[in-house]
Amino acid sequence: MDKLKIINNFSRYAHFYDKYADVQNKAAVELITFLKNGDFSRVLELGCGTGNYTLRLRESFKNARIKALDISGEMINVAQDKLKHKNVEFIVADAEKVISDNEFDLITSNACFQWLSDLEKSLQSYAKSLSPGGVVCFSIFGPDTFLELNSVLKSVLKDSQAISAYFYKSARLKAVLQANFKSVKINEVGYKESFTSLKGLLEKIKYSGIRGNGLGGKVYFSRGLLERLEAAYRNKFQEICVTYQVFFCRGEKR
Repeated sequence: MDKLKIINNFSRYAHFYDKYADVQNKAAVELITFLKNGDFSRVLELGCGTGNYTLRLRESFKNARIKALDISGEMINVAQDKLKHKNVEFIVADAEKVISDNEFDLITSNACFQWLSDLEKSLQSYAKSLSPGGVVCFSIFGPDTFLELNSVLKSVLKDSQAISAYFYKSARLKAVLQANFKSVKINEVGYKESFTSLKGLLEKIKYSGIRGNGLGGKVYFSRGLLERLEAAYRNKFQEICVTYQVFFCRGEKR
């Protein structure tokens, strides 16, 4: 992952994010259900973005001390405006450089961990940052995200694909979690969206930051290429649609 490109992409389009983040908002609702019946007083949210999941955390754990961080200062600015007077501490920081011991009851994140450079090392660190009995709970995009787009890109461009093809599979996520936590649980949910044009899909990817560092190779989407890709898309799937594979993961500190 090219972290600088990820930062720049999210920062550049921070003020457009909420308009295009439908799937992330759906994932936030689902993720909160993973925390039902929990009693958390010290919460750390990683990759808070514009604060949509942060707001749900605030509503669910009214008396908790919540720290929310994001690597993009522009994202933090939007979140701070959205959650004024909600008693949330916002921090501009890298989720992979959290240093604390036994400080949090809950470490959580919505649709962020697929961008981490070293998820395994980060989860080891998060386990150390949890108090005894503490919980890590997060949603993460899986490799079948954009499977339709990847199929079309491969058929037309051969060596290009969306970076989502490299995301963690369920089995690997489970192994990493079990190495660091107990009572591990992973649920998978699929979301699907349709668009009137390929351009509309690419705009969604652009403004919601899902693309991270983009395609596997440098691709200039000329008008001619867009027409070829859209024709191949409709020929194969009869519409411009896209699947999002999301894993919801939870584990308790050993």
